[in-house]
Amino acid sequence: MTEDEIFRTTTQYRLWAYTEETLTGLRISTNSRAAVRVRDALRRIHSSEDNGQTASVSEVDCLTVDEEQKLVGFYCVKAMEFADFCEFPTNVKATAVQYLKRFYLSNSPMTYHPKQMMPSALFLSTKTENHYISLKNFVAKLPKTTAEDVVAPEFLLTQALRFTFDVRHPQRGLEGGFMELLAISTATYHPPPGSRASSKSLQQEMLQLAPSENGKPKARSADDLKIRIQIAHGKAKETLKTSALLTDAYFLYTPSQLWLSAFLKADEQLAKFYLQTKFFGSEGVPSRLLSTFQGCVALLAQSPSVKPGEVEIKELTRIDKKLYKCRNPEKMDLVGINKAQKRDGEPKDEPGLGEKTLKKRKLVHALQDSDDMFGPTILN
Repeated sequence: MTEDEIFRTTTQYRLWAYTEETLTGLRISTNSRAAVRVRDALRRIHSSEDNGQTASVSEVDCLTVDEEQKLVGFYCVKAMEFADFCEFPTNVKATAVQYLKRFYLSNSPMTYHPKQMMPSALFLSTKTENHYISLKNFVAKLPKTTAEDVVAPEFLLTQALRFTFDVRHPQRGLEGGFMELLAISTATYHPPPGSRASSKSLQQEMLQLAPSENGKPKARSADDLKIRIQIAHGKAKETLKTSALLTDAYFLYTPSQLWLSAFLKADEQLAKFYLQTKFFGSEGVPSRLLSTFQGCVALLAQSPSVKPGEVEIKELTRIDKKLYKCRNPEKMDLVGINKAQKRDGEPKDEPGLGEKTLKKRKLVHALQDSDDMFGPTILN
């Protein structure tokens, strides 16, 4: 099976792969639905207070889809910064950002503020990516945040993720391609079956490649090739750690398409040479495939900055002030909502017991009442 065939069996492909049109339509639907719910919630509050402000509810200026995306993008950057501060590995950081982006496909910042969801997404990613950190130590790194603030939104988050926590990242594919190119540069590469090229001829072809930038000399030795490959690898790796996370690339492209596009963006000639080694026919790399990569490169080039400038900060401040007036008042206190849901799940005569404890008690009683630990005798 190829890497893409394996990827098509994953939940990421089945549940989280979209076309641009579908993705846009989904966000518009989420935004309009949230706006209706905000107005309904405000109407209920105003009618219960009987203060004569019901008529003004319809005039509430809600966030647009574009404003929501800017706000979510900003908190994705904050999640990345906090992950770097905690010295979490790249996969934890990347997974947390994808959790946030997936959550806000079916939820709006007008319902759940990204500031509340961001710590929960990052803490969840440390668990799903097997990078253990205790809740106590995690909370200690966050100012003005309690353990309940982190845990309370977790069920909402997992529910929106459809309880699918696996995120396939492109970094592993990039490392594999990097090692292959290094092997070609030293003539130690073993071409795949069916290829007429030898390791030596591939090395000579690589030496004939045009420089990655104008004015730079052409590579003359294996050491020159190694330096070029390392520079391209570093640039592609940085693209995958930033632009790939802050755009919709994960929703629109497969991991292999992502890393190859990042490499194409870093060194076009080297990337095309690498692709050519995978196609043995006279036709070369299919134009449709190159078109896909170039579309991904264009998307990666449109990525928001990981360090917002003064103009961007001013715009984000405006959006946050606007959000203050159009948030759903019934969904603000996530800790309180979480506690209320737990109370509703407890029997009135035994307050304070969780659902898991009650189930365990029932099981113990059932075993005690039976003839033996395996249950009563089966009668014919």
